[in-house]
Amino acid sequence: MNELWAYAVWAWQFVELRHVIDILLVAFLIYELLRLAHGTRAVQMGVGLLLVGLLYAFSSFLGLSTLQWVLRNVAVYVGFGVIVLFQQEIRAVLTRLGNNIRLPFSRQQQRARNPFGQEWYDEVVLAATTLASEKLGALIVFEREVGLKTLVESGIRLDARISYDLLVTIFNKNTTLHDGAVIISNNRVAAACCFLPLTQNPLVSRELGTRHRSAIGATEDSDAFAVIVSEETGAISFAIEGRLKRNLDGPGLRRRIQQAMEPWRSEKESEELELEEREREREIDELVTARKRERQATHRAKTEEVQEGST
Repeated sequence: MNELWAYAVWAWQFVELRHVIDILLVAFLIYELLRLAHGTRAVQMGVGLLLVGLLYAFSSFLGLSTLQWVLRNVAVYVGFGVIVLFQQEIRAVLTRLGNNIRLPFSRQQQRARNPFGQEWYDEVVLAATTLASEKLGALIVFEREVGLKTLVESGIRLDARISYDLLVTIFNKNTTLHDGAVIISNNRVAAACCFLPLTQNPLVSRELGTRHRSAIGATEDSDAFAVIVSEETGAISFAIEGRLKRNLDGPGLRRRIQQAMEPWRSEKESEELELEEREREREIDELVTARKRERQATHRAKTEEVQEGST
């Protein structure tokens, strides 16, 4: 044991701190690349490139000069091919890296500016639940740190205050703006009738339609998130970072919106807010039910009085 400890101390004396930092940074970059590539088409492309490399090693071992010449000439263009094929993954890595650098400096300021959440959260949730109850399709994309100027320019600019009436009117089938996505930027409705990129992820369920695929595609290329209302089933979904959460209710949707817009909030705090929202929703439902019963009882009593008076 003493010999092992002495060897470890001897080895540490020859290891410089910069080498340790160098290895840790490389390991972090490799981990981020693998995490972002997991579940995407980049995995199959990476396997293909690996097979080409093994084929070159095999040709070198057997002395297949013609095959080596072909592979060497092709390798000149591999770098450009990698950039073209993996542009989406490279863009996602750079975006995530920029967000990780900016967020620690901005969280405290954002918490002080917005300690209790935005009022428009309720407007969006109410609009989504109303559209879901009437089975009217909707797609709302929310901008965060990464700008969505390209998507905004593809639609019709509005620059309006977020409200329940506006969102429900936009996605009404009788309006010309219902076909496309609404972009929310800086707590305002920036544009409507916007076109979004479709996801290229082969693992996305075939049950999902164009609206859900567009939401996933928009959240893959940026840090935005999206709220989707299915026109067929009326189900509410939430998309972020290329992942989709389906069949949400009002409180669950509000919790996810608040978590996405206010990432400094802890999971426990978000759960407490969701429980408060559910309790408030239950109290409102009980109040509405009680008033309906009172109206029915009053109407029944008046009907009986009229019948007795007529007899």
